[in-house]
Amino acid sequence: MPVQRPLRDVVERVAPEAWVHLSAGDGAKGPRVYDWSWGVVRESAFQEGWLEWWVARRRLSDATDIAYDLACAPAATTLQMLVQVAGTRWAVEESLETAKGEVGLDQYEVRKWTGWYRHITLSLLAHAFLTVTRAQAVGSDDQKGGSWSWMPS
Repeated sequence: MPVQRPLRDVVERVAPEAWVHLSAGDGAKGPRVYDWSWGVVRESAFQEGWLEWWVARRRLSDATDIAYDLACAPAATTLQMLVQVAGTRWAVEESLETAKGEVGLDQYEVRKWTGWYRHITLSLLAHAFLTVTRAQAVGSDDQKGGSWSWMPS
């Protein structure tokens, strides 16, 4: 029978050499480099050949500041892949905050799931349209969004 224990206790036992410096992507102030460690929790109950992983992120400036994530991914997944996916969280959060301000993503007053779903879908569609339009307006051929078109030629 598996033993349950807090992830914090598991991470405390990680050897110092098991921590790896990796970048979670570029941020506003440059690369977001942290120490990362990981391990397998168990085989996935939902997808054959997949594992459930724990991933720990530690600040370089403060080794006591540790954040934890859980992930489900194929058994062949590398720590670098999990770090790249974890790094996209900031972009997703930023996009949702922008959508709240620009297209009223959070301004719904509905009582049923269908109304909420329609509001969220139209808000995200409007946000996607504005994002593509903005990218085309400020881009050039050598920049992101410069030559891309959603209309067929």
